[in-house]
Amino acid sequence: MKILTTKKQMLVYAISGLGVNMLNLMMGSYLCSALIASGFGEKAIPFQTFEGHDLVIAALWATFALIAKILDGVIDIPMASFTDRLKTRFGRRRPALVIGLVPMILAYILFAAVTPNPEGATVLNTVFYGIILCVFYSFYTLTMVTYYATFTEIVDTTEKRNFISNVKSVCDIAYFILGYVVVRAMLNGMNIRPVALIVLPLVATMIIPLFMIKEPSTLDGVEEAPETVNLVKSIGCTFKNRDFIIWMVVYSFMTFGVQLFLGGINEYFSYVGMSMIFVMVSSFAPVPFTLILYNKLIEKFGFGWAFRYVLVTFTVSMMMLFGFSFLPAGTGKTVASILGGLVASLGIGALFSVAYSVPAQLAADEEKKTGISNSAMYFAVQGLFAGVAAGIGTGVVLTALKKAVVNGGSAIVYMTLVASIGAVLAFVFTFILPESVKVMGKGDGKLPKED
Repeated sequence: MKILTTKKQMLVYAISGLGVNMLNLMMGSYLCSALIASGFGEKAIPFQTFEGHDLVIAALWATFALIAKILDGVIDIPMASFTDRLKTRFGRRRPALVIGLVPMILAYILFAAVTPNPEGATVLNTVFYGIILCVFYSFYTLTMVTYYATFTEIVDTTEKRNFISNVKSVCDIAYFILGYVVVRAMLNGMNIRPVALIVLPLVATMIIPLFMIKEPSTLDGVEEAPETVNLVKSIGCTFKNRDFIIWMVVYSFMTFGVQLFLGGINEYFSYVGMSMIFVMVSSFAPVPFTLILYNKLIEKFGFGWAFRYVLVTFTVSMMMLFGFSFLPAGTGKTVASILGGLVASLGIGALFSVAYSVPAQLAADEEKKTGISNSAMYFAVQGLFAGVAAGIGTGVVLTALKKAVVNGGSAIVYMTLVASIGAVLAFVFTFILPESVKVMGKGDGKLPKED
């Protein structure tokens, strides 16, 4: 694959996933939530639910949501093997992107625009949305696993991978602001259905890699084709990487906490009487600057120390929001919640950056040792662990919190407290990370200046 050489090229390439990630945010934080009216504040129901009442059977839907998330993780593995071993005259990555992108978009449109029975919660609705959700996540997986796999291949140094990962993390913050500020503002006067379709054109950002990826034919007999291995061997190589598996334990607990918070953010803020827009702006707007601090900490102390700092700031912010949710409504509660958001901004951007930088670097290190190119499998296995963790958080725990009643009110108020537990467990397990991971990035210099 042709290597990107300038910061401008890397910057543009890192923007590519923004639109697809935006659709995933809409699906996880808005569209799935729109099926169940319980847990929302009364004023939010006409705008943030499809029909103003439950459309799915809660227990059955929780099962489907968990299955969809687990499937999202499990299917990462065959999808990764597919993109790693795809043989076409156009190479591996570009055809795989197209194959994933089209069905994903169709599934998104069906979920947002179609309800088999709008009159109430039925098995038909539940099964319909459950199947569409599984289709969406399956092809979302193929699209993004393929894209992330190129982070190992399209640049050739640790510094460049960190640069792309950090820019991608800033893009994540951009779509979070779009999703949790702009979309949330639109939902003050529009229903979620048209809003979901309005953001759909952003998916066009994934066209960028189709023009920037330049790789040789992978058909048999082409000398430049990379060495690949079959599915079983690829899985074996990945699971034998002890450093990577320990990282998976840490990443899973972190993902549980973060995805629970993001998956239930809509219901939570509408219920506890905080301004979601103010909190999200204070959490995400400073991230480009707080990432600079995070990278300075990595350069001076290594990844292990810097990542613990990130987990601590996330935990503190979740505990603050939990405590502030019990304050009486008014200016004081608004200011306090903004303060909680500002604390979150100190580390939240890095929580997304690590999802790209760590597996990309570990895959690159393994390729140097063995000569085997299976970078997509690293992201696939990470997706498997993350899918199970997110499924438990957003499928089982979040649904239970929405439906449970504590002291006469919805248990959704405890969401941030539960999310903080995941971050605490991730912090504890960072101490068993291998030394090679803990010191990753320590002493690395800056990218060379462009000519």
